[in-house]
Amino acid sequence: MTHPGYQSKPAPYFKYGRREMLPFVPISATRLLEIGCGEGEFAATLKAERSVHVTGIEPFEAAAHIAKGRLDRVLHSDANLGLMKLQGESFDCIVCNDVLEHLVDPWDTLKRLRPFLAQDGVLVASLPNMRYMPVLKDLVLKGEWRYQDEGVMDRTHLRFFTQKSMRVLFEESGYQVTAMHGINGIVFPWKFGMLNRICLGYLSDAKYQQFACVAR
Repeated sequence: MTHPGYQSKPAPYFKYGRREMLPFVPISATRLLEIGCGEGEFAATLKAERSVHVTGIEPFEAAAHIAKGRLDRVLHSDANLGLMKLQGESFDCIVCNDVLEHLVDPWDTLKRLRPFLAQDGVLVASLPNMRYMPVLKDLVLKGEWRYQDEGVMDRTHLRFFTQKSMRVLFEESGYQVTAMHGINGIVFPWKFGMLNRICLGYLSDAKYQQFACVAR
């Protein structure tokens, strides 16, 4: 189940191509399941570059309708109900691009996804980073926790993660994280950069708006 406000997201929200996530999908993957596929931009780009059969699950009706013209199969449904319709199928790769943080119980959804992974299959996900420097600046220096229409502080986010707790999320759901990389990074302002050097790089993860995770 997602935040009820998810249904009222502006249309551009469902158009992001997320090209930065393409390298994390194994070249060998030929059957892919994308949870929260939006209008299908990410999977359509993948299909243009590789031979891959893509099934998408998307709860927003207008976005699902557009995705049906781009992907091989699209289910207009939330994640858990959509998975019930796919019982017995397996996929080489399951993609959750900025999806898990919108769910009431992402641990449960990740557990439900495990039987759908092929023997050597991987789950690829991106998750917002709560230690992102602009968020830390607002919280620590300004005392603000202000929700926004999108980004790390998206008002429809129900769960919040740091790099460390992302790993715990997957491990508690029965996965082994094989790769985790910061994406959509920024250049630190010089004062914050100096603070990070003084802290021996302890704040380096604050450079990244999200982390890309690969798990088995």
